[in-house]
Amino acid sequence: MKEIEYVFDHLNADGVGVMTSFGDRWLGDESLLPVMEELNRRKAIVYTHPTVADCCRNVLPDVHYSVVELSTDTTRAIANVVFSGTAARFPDIRFIFSHAGGTMPFIYQRFVGYPLLDKALGLNKRIQDKAPSGVLKTLQSFYYDTAQAAHPMAMKPLANLVSAKQILFGTDFPFRTAADHIKGLARCEFDAQDLARIYRSNVLDLMPQLGRG
Repeated sequence: MKEIEYVFDHLNADGVGVMTSFGDRWLGDESLLPVMEELNRRKAIVYTHPTVADCCRNVLPDVHYSVVELSTDTTRAIANVVFSGTAARFPDIRFIFSHAGGTMPFIYQRFVGYPLLDKALGLNKRIQDKAPSGVLKTLQSFYYDTAQAAHPMAMKPLANLVSAKQILFGTDFPFRTAADHIKGLARCEFDAQDLARIYRSNVLDLMPQLGRG
């Protein structure tokens, strides 16, 4: 809490960066409620980057964790933020999820169908109460970046799910370059106006101070 106060009140930060999980706790965990409450009060931008949860290290010993686990942990974080009620409870937090939302766009139907499954199985978690505006609308309120996902196989599902206004240019530098991503996005089905939004306008809408001076 002291760090949040310091970066916003003394460093004039635009937002904060967090990992998708800490140990085996994701961003909707009850232990993080005071943090989310304060970030919501400040109408903060919260950029997330995936990591490997303690539960899932060395699951495939012959496959580096970056191949599967990073995208999967982003998906877990999104699910936890939605189904814990964190997104609904703290609507003034602007979440940015890396890598086009991980695997979420590919399995979004499982997300939006979960309230019905919850009711059918009698899980009594009252998912509908935790996402009162609807799961799909909640997913569409988040921002997603293009890092490591600037190709049609990732961008098309994401663009079918959210408006281009919710997509931000990201590169995952130094692992990939901006040039790689520009070339990749050129192969996607975005028109010139949408590309201009992704490259610049959407960020300026989030952080208008970047366009001053």
